[in-house]
Amino acid sequence: MYREQEDQAWMHEAIAEARKAEQLGEVPIGAVIVRNGEIIGRGYNLRETKHDPTAHAELVAIKDACERIGAWRLLDCTLYVTLEPCPMCAGALVQSRVKRVVYGAHDPKAGCAGTLMNLLQEPRFNHETELTSGVLQPECSALLTDFFRKLRKR
Repeated sequence: MYREQEDQAWMHEAIAEARKAEQLGEVPIGAVIVRNGEIIGRGYNLRETKHDPTAHAELVAIKDACERIGAWRLLDCTLYVTLEPCPMCAGALVQSRVKRVVYGAHDPKAGCAGTLMNLLQEPRFNHETELTSGVLQPECSALLTDFFRKLRKR
């Protein structure tokens, strides 16, 4: 039960990051990286703002965490993200050796943490992550649903 409460608390932090993206008119996806009970990396979607197809919340958070700790390996870290990682982000999570990934909403179009495929736990890779899905799923899904509903109305 404790882990579930902890996961929800950190997911609320990822949701706060997603809201920052939304304020910029970006698709509201947010991520945080936690190590030893402390956030060491934060990120939110910045693809439109930076004109960069790689500026996904997870990659922004990974870069932030690596800069803060001065290393590329995130061995004892957990990434919390509001939307299931895409293939690019799943690959970066494997490459950065993130220990655990926790996500909120499933992504039926690009989800590579179990929906379309599971790159995070592919035994042929040199690293596999622990995986927890569906944490605060209704809240995470609502962020996206509300964003796209408002966009269609414009």
